[in-house]
Parts: sequence; C-alpha cells; structure tokens
Amino acid sequence: MRLLLVSDTHVPLRARRLPDELLREVERADVVVHAGDWVDVATLDLLEGCARHLVGVYGNNDGPELRARLPEVARVQWAGLRFGVVHETGASRGREARCAALYPDLDVLVFGHSHIPWDSEAPGGLRLLNPGSPTDRRRQPYCTYMTCTAANGALGEVVLHRLPRR
Repeated sequence: MRLLLVSDTHVPLRARRLPDELLREVERADVVVHAGDWVDVATLDLLEGCARHLVGVYGNNDGPELRARLPEVARVQWAGLRFGVVHETGASRGREARCAALYPDLDVLVFGHSHIPWDSEAPGGLRLLNPGSPTDRRRQPYCTYMTCTAANGALGEVVLHRLPRR
C-alpha cells in the first residue's frame, strides 16, 4: 500500500493551488492522508474527487465548513498498522513521550501544524511523521510532502520529497 502524507496546504492563502507534482502523487497513492490546515473547502473537494481513499482532519486554520466535514483526530487501520492523524502535537520538546502517552493504541501518528518535517520514534515504537507543507515552507529550505509504504504490519521506507521553489 502506497501512502501520500500531506499537511498545511493553506490554499489559497499560501498558494493559489496545490503543486502539480503533489497532484501526480495523489493519483499514484492508495491512500492520501491530510493532517489539517486545508483552509478552503475546494481543496478537500479536490482531494476527495481524485484520491482513491482520503483520510483527513481539520487544523487550527480551518473554519466551520471544514470542521463540519472532518474530525479533529482520525484513526484507521491499513496493512496491519494502526494509524492516527491529528493536526497539532504541541512543542517539539517532549513530543515523543507526550504522543506515546496520548496515543498508546497507534503504530503511526501523522501530524502537521509546524510546517517542519519530522520523522521520529517514541518510546514503545510509535512512529511520528510530519510531512511539512507543500505550499508554505516557512523557515524551511523547501516545501515538502512525504510518501511511504505499508505492508504486513510494517511501515516501509518513508521518503521526504522536496518541491522546487516557486
């Protein structure tokens, strides 16, 4: 199973549209995971229309229309792994231990908010993944997203993709 991880798209505030490279990845993915801060309903509609399967949550910049359609936390099982999706996890200091305590029932937690890519493992084995943002690099050198595979209860290679500067 091929997964595309994305967060903090902020369309149309940070970009007019999603990058073409990201949209091509949507077509290749079995599952698209969006960790919040969509900002507009049109991006949700777009991904719902072209993704084979979409799991998303709302973020702090998402208004009532998005909050009505998306949960704050999503939990799903794929390929023998328990995934969670949430927008915010708090400060980077202590993140692993905090998330392990909050989500003891998960194998992988996908999150966003900071726009800073993150890949770490918490005590007990919880994998924490933040794909960054494909449209707003903030203090990062590149806009980013992640892909990974999952099969037979194991997470395959996690790849951080850097998008060319606009």
